[in-house]
Amino acid sequence: MNGHAPDRREFLALAGTGLVGAVAGCAQPTSSDSVEGSSSHSVSREIDPDERADGSTYTDVYEAVIDSVAQVRALGAGSPYGDGSGGQGSGFLVGDSHLVTNEHVVAGADTVDLQYINGDWSATEIVGADFYSDLAVLEVDHVPDEATPLELAAERSVVGQEVLAIGNPYGFEGSMSKGIVSGVNRTLDMPDRTFSFSNAIQTDAAVNPGNSGGPLVNLDGEVAGVITAGGGDNIGFAIPSAVASRVVPSLIETGSYDHSYMGITLATVDRYIAEANDLPEATGVIVTGVESGDPADGVLRAATPRPRDSIPVGGDVIYAINGEPIPDRHALSSHLALRTSPGDTIELECWRYGDETAVSLTLGERPPAN
Repeated sequence: MNGHAPDRREFLALAGTGLVGAVAGCAQPTSSDSVEGSSSHSVSREIDPDERADGSTYTDVYEAVIDSVAQVRALGAGSPYGDGSGGQGSGFLVGDSHLVTNEHVVAGADTVDLQYINGDWSATEIVGADFYSDLAVLEVDHVPDEATPLELAAERSVVGQEVLAIGNPYGFEGSMSKGIVSGVNRTLDMPDRTFSFSNAIQTDAAVNPGNSGGPLVNLDGEVAGVITAGGGDNIGFAIPSAVASRVVPSLIETGSYDHSYMGITLATVDRYIAEANDLPEATGVIVTGVESGDPADGVLRAATPRPRDSIPVGGDVIYAINGEPIPDRHALSSHLALRTSPGDTIELECWRYGDETAVSLTLGERPPAN
């Protein structure tokens, strides 16, 4: 033995040539007894194929939830893929015969089938879909005996909370990934939609095509959010349970959901907008446009872009709704989505031409999606 210890690269090279035993052991075995006494014992160990590892807390959550999660297949030329082959996603039970998924998973489909983790298939009927929240509800023909409805979490998610994404990424049924809530109250500008999702949960749990519509659950097995998109680089997003708890019952009952609507365009006030409008601080949203004939018409005043730099000036700056501070665009969207309904009258506190004022506005219904 010459005392030379191979590094990792040398070790792997030696392994490839069958010389690793000689180098690592420094000597060849001298008898058949030594071979039988060392390597053959471990090789010949009898393995019980039914013996399971202990698992973890995550295993317990998975086993409590997985029977209620299904793979969703949308079929037909009008389905999201547009080639007649259909799309694939995930969904989860919320009632005795209802399953939640994403609107974009089933949009335009002629038929939607699903398969549970035990292998059972079921035909379904789309009973309601909402383009603006990307939620849809299916009524299923069959539910396995072991499947039970999942509960929507009543508590708001917080950054650092452990969560599990359960679904069927790339068609691999019954997959689970672990992560934390990386961010809350995210506003998502979707590339194929003319509006933004508000209140989204951000997570670093792996989310891939096929996870859409599946549950993002907390460690109590409650649905913290409905997975809607993956951004890559360990960034995924989910529609929070607070939104789903408003939209899903309406989809089951009426097939649709009415979103509150003001009929304005707006921008978050930054320090440049604050300086240009002589505001006391950089907070609130400035109204940049008012749609003719919509609820804000005649109630709110729109800014005009300043010629030299296009900064909006002169419009109403909303800084509170019904006494709740509105520091930015997201806060306004969240308030409308979670605390109001069409027909409600809200009180807006604004800055108008340097003076504080309060105005009342009766909300309308967001126009149908194009």
